[in-house]
Amino acid sequence: MKFDLEYARKVIEIEANAISSITPIVDESFAQAVEMIFNCTGSCIVSGIGKAGIIGQKISATLASTGTPSHFLHPAEAVHGDLGRLRKDDIVLVLSYGGETDEITRMINLVKQLDFKLISITGQNDSTLCKYSDVAICMGRMDEACPLGVAPSVSTTCMLAVGDAIAFTVMKARNFGVEDYVRFHPGGSLGTKLMTVEQSMMFRPGEKLPIADSNDTIEKLLEQTGDVKRHGAVMVTGKNDKLVGIITDGDLRRLITKHKNKFFKLKVGEVMTPNCKRIRIDALAAEATAIFHKYRIDELPVVDAEDRPVGMIDVQDIVTIKIVG
Repeated sequence: MKFDLEYARKVIEIEANAISSITPIVDESFAQAVEMIFNCTGSCIVSGIGKAGIIGQKISATLASTGTPSHFLHPAEAVHGDLGRLRKDDIVLVLSYGGETDEITRMINLVKQLDFKLISITGQNDSTLCKYSDVAICMGRMDEACPLGVAPSVSTTCMLAVGDAIAFTVMKARNFGVEDYVRFHPGGSLGTKLMTVEQSMMFRPGEKLPIADSNDTIEKLLEQTGDVKRHGAVMVTGKNDKLVGIITDGDLRRLITKHKNKFFKLKVGEVMTPNCKRIRIDALAAEATAIFHKYRIDELPVVDAEDRPVGMIDVQDIVTIKIVG
């Protein structure tokens, strides 16, 4: 079987050109839709049927992951009880190229009876959907790319682009940052790459840290840090509580062997590893991974902007969350 690859290229070209041609859609109506979603104190309920419904599910997922609470509502299920999912502060976004599908028109009648604000992404400015919409984003008439000219392709591709434009414009207006994104994507590869040291270190704000003063004795160090949760090292502080060094469990074992009876009277500052490696709390965890790999260490002190210890990250914490450096 010989396939028409030139036609396949043409499909991609047609859809790409169609997306470029609808940039004028970003007008006053688009701005109103963005403002409605930005100011919504409930959720953005996205709906559509068929291929447009599948695009709607993706747009809803994009909204939810970028700072705008969102759920997908199937129009056929909506008229069989799922309208009960809507709450008074929600707004509804409906996708339908023709704007006349039975399931869509039935649902939007009920949505308006319940006094919900309605935004639509459609291709027909004289459709029932357009008529009922508080804000209509109309893409205009389009020729589909399929050989028969009927299977949704150009229209759904453009709907997806418009939906992304809406979601990301709202996201930008919310000042939705990397930390916010990671909070919603903790399990994905993107999330782990963007995870910060603060999110991955073993200690949490307010917890007791394994810290000793450089003038303390080893005996006092052990007394002060004996009840601290799992750790394989003690951070040493000096003037202004800034980090000056570290003592690991391995260091303590070697000191016992070397000094025996004098071990407990040794000063922490005399036996610590000075100028130890450290990492800022706001750094990416991937940076910690690079330090672990480069210097073959197991514990890494976490410091604030003033170089004061605020936590510690263990190589096992990095392995657990599968961050790749």
